[in-house]
Amino acid sequence: MMKNTKLLSYLFNKFLSVDTKEKLERVILVLAIVSFLIHLLLIYFVNIGVLTVSAEITLFKNPIAAIYTPFSFILIYEVYLLVFYMPKSVTTYVSKQYEIITLIVIRRLFKDFSDLELTKDWLEIKGDLQFTYDILLAILIFFIIYLFKKNIQKQSLSDKDKNLTKLNIEYFINLKKLIAVTLVPVIIILAAYSLFGWLSGINWNDDLNLGSFVKINNIFFEEFFTVLIIVDVLLLLISFFYTDSFHKVIRNSGFIISTILLRLSFSAEGLLNNILILSSIVFGLLILLVHNKYETIKPSEE
Repeated sequence: MMKNTKLLSYLFNKFLSVDTKEKLERVILVLAIVSFLIHLLLIYFVNIGVLTVSAEITLFKNPIAAIYTPFSFILIYEVYLLVFYMPKSVTTYVSKQYEIITLIVIRRLFKDFSDLELTKDWLEIKGDLQFTYDILLAILIFFIIYLFKKNIQKQSLSDKDKNLTKLNIEYFINLKKLIAVTLVPVIIILAAYSLFGWLSGINWNDDLNLGSFVKINNIFFEEFFTVLIIVDVLLLLISFFYTDSFHKVIRNSGFIISTILLRLSFSAEGLLNNILILSSIVFGLLILLVHNKYETIKPSEE
């Protein structure tokens, strides 16, 4: 048991320590800058005719679209932060999910900037209308995440929970650390698989084809949020080692529903995609607000 604990601590400090986080942050920053410059160079090659792409692929039309690529690396770092904070706080872990989906929406906006048709028929053009929906969605969910973070309370033990021994609490934390450590290689393999699958779908012998770029926003993250649903269920089950308080069980269950709604948003397009994202984050906020109200109830009242 002691050897297993030492191994877990070693792996956790190796992959999820503050020092590792800071090193990864610097690496991601360098990759983001380099990828931005490479994307700009590819756009230049397309414009002078050295590289040929399908006319419908907007990522290589306008220099503004080049911002899409460094944002992808920023998203990778946000995924790491989600795993980093998971053992520390369930609510912070969930807020990171919301931040990731917000960055995906923002990244989508940069991609669609180059495809806008600036005409008086703005509200009649599907692409321009979707761009408007995304702008409004980004503002709304940014504000809702602010409210969510503002209402995150320091976790405290109820009278029932205070009966738990220090050993039980350490066991609970170690289980969350084990999940976090396991997630690191899972995410790396998933990212590599998603990237390979996308690259293999591109016809490099001819013009870059449209098919591989249609759902480029969903690459990796569609599968990633499926993994998060599994993780959320595990966290819910593990939480029973920590507490059997009704409001905490409902809170954790509500966060699972929120994650499922986010996962469903990747299967939807247009306004339905926006509605699913917004409803997920609003639902998570409401669950947290009601949970916090329960925390104010005295044991005698309960």
